[in-house]
Amino acid sequence: MNTITLKSPFDMHIHFRDGDMMKVVAPLSSANFAGGIIMPNLVPPVDTKEAVIAYKSRVMDAIGDDDFIPFMTLFFKPYTKEFLSDVRDKISAVKLYPAGITTNSEGGVESIDTVALAPTLNAMSELNLPLCVHGETNGFVMDRESEFMSVYEELAIAFPKLTIIMEHITTKDAVNLVQQYDNLYATITLQHLLITLDDVAGGMLAPHLFCKPIAKRPEDREALVNIAVSGNEKIMFGSDSAPHPKHAKENCGCAAGVFTSPIALQALTQLFEANNSLDNLQKFISDNACKIYNMQPRSKNITLIKKDFKVPEYYEGFGEKIVPMYFGDTLSWSIKS
Repeated sequence: MNTITLKSPFDMHIHFRDGDMMKVVAPLSSANFAGGIIMPNLVPPVDTKEAVIAYKSRVMDAIGDDDFIPFMTLFFKPYTKEFLSDVRDKISAVKLYPAGITTNSEGGVESIDTVALAPTLNAMSELNLPLCVHGETNGFVMDRESEFMSVYEELAIAFPKLTIIMEHITTKDAVNLVQQYDNLYATITLQHLLITLDDVAGGMLAPHLFCKPIAKRPEDREALVNIAVSGNEKIMFGSDSAPHPKHAKENCGCAAGVFTSPIALQALTQLFEANNSLDNLQKFISDNACKIYNMQPRSKNITLIKKDFKVPEYYEGFGEKIVPMYFGDTLSWSIKS
């Protein structure tokens, strides 16, 4: 196969940031995707109706004329049913961050207590509003996701009608758990399908591969690849593409995040081809997300061709350089103009 056309590709977890950064990175997603779930962890976080509307307006300005729907989210905090009902037509999900666990999450949830969170989560269940979760504890960095599995189980059992998205899963434990409960689903990033911790820190430190959750072991990556390429309907693509200026990545306090938006479709096509599963790429990149989020497919199609694509060394704007994953490398698929 020398060409493949993806119908309505969706990225179900994107960081567009804000301001000048967004003006550079948002068009790199909106050019190649039909829509995406936009994360709310700004400073201050997107946690009011007014903030949602204002942020979406800035996103639309940044993407210009591209045919792309930004699916907006709220930063989780205790909300009343009245508030959620009022904002329901403006958002597609609510994102829960454990406090301090990742970038701009200081205002997140201190303790995930199903009793304390019940008013908000029951309201979300009634409104058919999905809960997206950054599932990590503050434990040892390699064990943070596995330690969070019991929290996912508690949420799934306590709120059986709530759609719960296990964001950017990285372990075989998470792959096993998502298949055990009807209301659990998951996104998987590009980087966690391709790298392990050895790629990040096994030799010279590779700062542009450092992210949270951190890449794990080979057996974890294998489990992620197997379920992604299988077409499993509980799994969808969420890039967690997280841009930072080059100077924020290449220093002693390296910022967490891998910038993958410009190469996501090319690299995924290469990966699925290598696993003889190109027929299932459409499910991973669009069909499953439409079912999970009850979305209608868009008319936007993206065609990829079997042609080398040289990943740029960086993207530039507002006096800053933003380095993508696999900068300088060559992928075997390109997006047709």
